[in-house]
Amino acid sequence: MIPVYDHEHAIGAVVEAVLAHGLPCMLVDDGSKNSCALVLDQLAAKHPDKVMLVRHAVNQGKGGAVLTGFRSAAQAGYTHLLQVDADGQHATSDIPRFIALSRLHPHAVIAGCPVYDESVPKLRLYARYLTHVWIWINTLSFAIRDSMCGFRIYPVAPVLSLASRCTLGKRMNFDPEILVRLFWDGVQVVNLPTRVTYPSDGVSHFNAFRDNVLISRMHTVLFFGMLIRLPKLLARKWRSA
Repeated sequence: MIPVYDHEHAIGAVVEAVLAHGLPCMLVDDGSKNSCALVLDQLAAKHPDKVMLVRHAVNQGKGGAVLTGFRSAAQAGYTHLLQVDADGQHATSDIPRFIALSRLHPHAVIAGCPVYDESVPKLRLYARYLTHVWIWINTLSFAIRDSMCGFRIYPVAPVLSLASRCTLGKRMNFDPEILVRLFWDGVQVVNLPTRVTYPSDGVSHFNAFRDNVLISRMHTVLFFGMLIRLPKLLARKWRSA
């Protein structure tokens, strides 16, 4: 499943790379402009038996697009969903590794842990570590090594169950929040190192002010949620020890 918002220059190569691994591909068009929408239409027409196109009339944010993908996957009868970003930053050559690990841990989230090259902006790299610290605090664990990478495999049922019980962030706060809340629900997170470049089409939809505010608010909400769950989380650590 690939959430897409105005990545017309990179999405074609990403789709072809996914299809090369024999996987069906779902594109969620999150209110893209006409030029991108046309490219997505062409990809769906080129691969009618392999590419499913789901469309938002209005942009809902990455989290909104991913949740739409989950609902569509469940309706189509899929039990697991592999999420890949549309900008070409993920090493799709690692897809077999993700699938193999998911088969070993079918009830777990297989979460990509980025191995960056020199293309990563240093400011963004350092900012990620602040989020990592908050995630470790809010889970009382180092189980989640990176909460921001959008290259993952999820079991579908726990995500839909979670989404039915709480309102998840619909923009760049989605990726870290869902991992924390799934961890709270007892879903195992298995980390898999994977190469990441930034990004192949030169387009980033990270809004420095809006998304940092949303992520800061998310960490605050999760912190108080952690305090409520503190006895349960401590008991889990004690059992693991």
